Amino acid sequence: MLELYIGNKNYSSWSMRPWVLMKQAGIDFTERMVRFDSFDAGSDFKKTMLAVHPLGKVPVLVHDGLAISDTLAIAEYLAETFPDRHLWPKDIALRAAARSTCAEMHAGFGTLRSHCPMNVEADLSEQGRIIWRDQAGVRADLSRVVALWRGLLAVSGGPMLFGDFGIADAYYAPVASRIRTYALPVPDDVAAYVDRLHELPGMRAWTDAARAEHDFVPMDEPYRFSR
Repeated sequence: MLELYIGNKNYSSWSMRPWVLMKQAGIDFTERMVRFDSFDAGSDFKKTMLAVHPLGKVPVLVHDGLAISDTLAIAEYLAETFPDRHLWPKDIALRAAARSTCAEMHAGFGTLRSHCPMNVEADLSEQGRIIWRDQAGVRADLSRVVALWRGLLAVSGGPMLFGDFGIADAYYAPVASRIRTYALPVPDDVAAYVDRLHELPGMRAWTDAARAEHDFVPMDEPYRFSR
């Protein structure tokens, strides 16, 4: 049985990727949610996760005694373990493009991520308006996302980035969530992809659960003092 250790669904963008990927692909797993806290060495979160993996972070996939950290490593492991789910495109050229697309998300868009931390249940449109006005780096990051998505959708014809749902869509799901939370301005065709992504059963299951958490972790919400 696969076990996936994740953080709060409302906040944990890194956890969102493998969870949505597995749920949407119909891969059975047991969820182990470890609540976010201060992340200090002696915190409950750190003590729990250090017992699972030496990095002490989420997400971690555990399978047959193997503990796998890092979202891209988890995605590759799932693709190899469940080849019938076609998590990467079948075509070798498209598969290379999909891996490149995920690598760009994995290592980039830091300004967007830092100024717009994921918060599924919140309406932060006013904060988003100010961020969009004042943060050129956020505008640049989102412009790159828009160009990337448009280019991939033009080649694949949609509905997802490479035609059918796959790892690349799961990788960019947290960005789509941020676009909604902060009401970031995107063209209509990109907004339509954001809508299609949110309509997927796996994505809808995550967002519904995130809204039902009713948890408030102050360190994850520097822009307000309570829910």
